[in-house]
Amino acid sequence: LLIVPETAIIDAKSGTSGGGRKAKVGMLLAEAEGSLGAYNVAGAHRHTPEIEQVCSDLAGHDIRIQFTPHLIPMVRGILATVYATLRDPGLVREDLLTIYNAFYRSSPFVQVLGSGVYPQTKWAVGTNLCYIGVAVDPRTDRVIVMSALDNLIKGQSGQAVQDLNIMMGWEETLGLPQLAFYP
Repeated sequence: LLIVPETAIIDAKSGTSGGGRKAKVGMLLAEAEGSLGAYNVAGAHRHTPEIEQVCSDLAGHDIRIQFTPHLIPMVRGILATVYATLRDPGLVREDLLTIYNAFYRSSPFVQVLGSGVYPQTKWAVGTNLCYIGVAVDPRTDRVIVMSALDNLIKGQSGQAVQDLNIMMGWEETLGLPQLAFYP
């Protein structure tokens, strides 16, 4: 592992569609506009156990993750930022970009961004793409990994179509948009 998993902190910001289809006053864009707020803090979010399970499987022992989601005034998209202490404080951004690019080289829907480029949600809107940016803070020996995706495509239906394509032996990209709504 590149990080000390127990140090991971996930700060995720999601548009109002992340709250589901059920009508809720606080999820109306008119109510969310002009505000930013955390919700389901301190392990209360429904995805926390899933995140901890995957991290525990990777680490080989139980991991507790600090995950804080935030509601932001936009309809769709997730921007997640993960902070963690590097196991090897000598690693620099270019090392991590090499590792990330090698890991995702066969992943048609993951785009690892170049040095100093960080993802924006508008790039992913309407696509099955996940954009990843990486930075290293040498003062704290921490890595900062940012990802942006469209929660309505990559986060739900697009991921289901992608998984079906793989299970059926079809082209992984079949029927999935790769051009964003944003020009």
